[in-house]
Amino acid sequence: MATVQTVLRKKGNSQNLYPITIRITKDRKTSFISTGQYIAQKFWDDQNKKVKKSHPNASRINRLILKKLAEANDKLLDAEISEDFISASQVSESVKGKNKIDFFSLADLHLENLKSAEKHSQYLTQKGRIAKFKNFVGKDKLHFKEITIFLLKNFEGYILNQEKRKPRTAVNYMILIRKIYNLAISEGLAEHNNYPFGKGKIQIRIPESDKVGLSIEEVKMLENAKDLTVAQQNAVNVWLISFYFAGIRVSDVLQLKKSDFNDGRLLYRMNKNQKVVSLKVPEKAETLLKLYNDGPSLANNDLIFSYLRGTNFNDSKELLTRIKTVTRTLNRRLELVAKKLKIDKKLSMHIARHSFGNISGDKIPIQMLQKLYRHSSITTTIAYQSSFMKKDTDDALDRVINF
Repeated sequence: MATVQTVLRKKGNSQNLYPITIRITKDRKTSFISTGQYIAQKFWDDQNKKVKKSHPNASRINRLILKKLAEANDKLLDAEISEDFISASQVSESVKGKNKIDFFSLADLHLENLKSAEKHSQYLTQKGRIAKFKNFVGKDKLHFKEITIFLLKNFEGYILNQEKRKPRTAVNYMILIRKIYNLAISEGLAEHNNYPFGKGKIQIRIPESDKVGLSIEEVKMLENAKDLTVAQQNAVNVWLISFYFAGIRVSDVLQLKKSDFNDGRLLYRMNKNQKVVSLKVPEKAETLLKLYNDGPSLANNDLIFSYLRGTNFNDSKELLTRIKTVTRTLNRRLELVAKKLKIDKKLSMHIARHSFGNISGDKIPIQMLQKLYRHSSITTTIAYQSSFMKKDTDDALDRVINF
């Protein structure tokens, strides 16, 4: 007796999405066929074994599920008619063989999952990278066996030399290709003995970035700046609020609401990783915030800054696009401020985070910096802060040469 059933596996990925698979059970042995689709648990109808209508791609995914179920049942029925013995794993391998998914097909599924999870920033970035890799390869189908060390080395050289991009950009392409290849292996769509990454093959090493932050004197210049236009002063104020709260990201600063501040503390949920953050409101920040607290209440739940006025916060794609546009505008205004104040560094919203790191230097224990930066791992904090912690190396150098 054999059973074929659609199930949502219990183990999710890093984005809390769960794989939809076809489970084949025969002679008390079980095998699985991947559909390549991942969804949030809330979209799964466990009673009817299908995707709920509330999912944006419910119809397409459910058609795919029915197709996979039919193929597995057909294989079992053929075996019954011919009275041949067939195991659950043989049915699984037979169906996988019919529907061998190539690299770009799996990449499309990966992108579709990002889109469904409303990870619009990641979706757009990775979609562009996949398109560039496909253009380099020169064909729409690429089997995993064809992704060789030679191909990847050539592609890396193309990004660095023809496209004139930085090493970190080339690394980002390799990380994405490796991610999709790993997904293929985990789903039984590619073999590990053809894997082009690892020791003696393509090794991905993230290059150290040269993080430049403002000094205390340069931050004071921003705090005391005169003769700025209203637009430039507002841009500086947004930058300073980011800096005063240990370099919170511009996307979070722009979405700060009056209701996020209570009893002298800022309590908000980070947009990047959904962590809840609680920070004391420094006196300098409180002084700045008062300039905006007396304004009219805005439609979007009393936003502190008005840059996102009129944005539909329920439309994550629209919100992301608007934040990117506002950030570009703020950065252009900050560049003009830097020129006016003769600050010989590229002044942008992101450098507020680097400036906090630069000024904190060796003053704050690394564990406390991890809390302030909201990093999940202390190794991330150590790697980030290494650009700014120079005292030990400077002292060591002095001890050797000052004789």
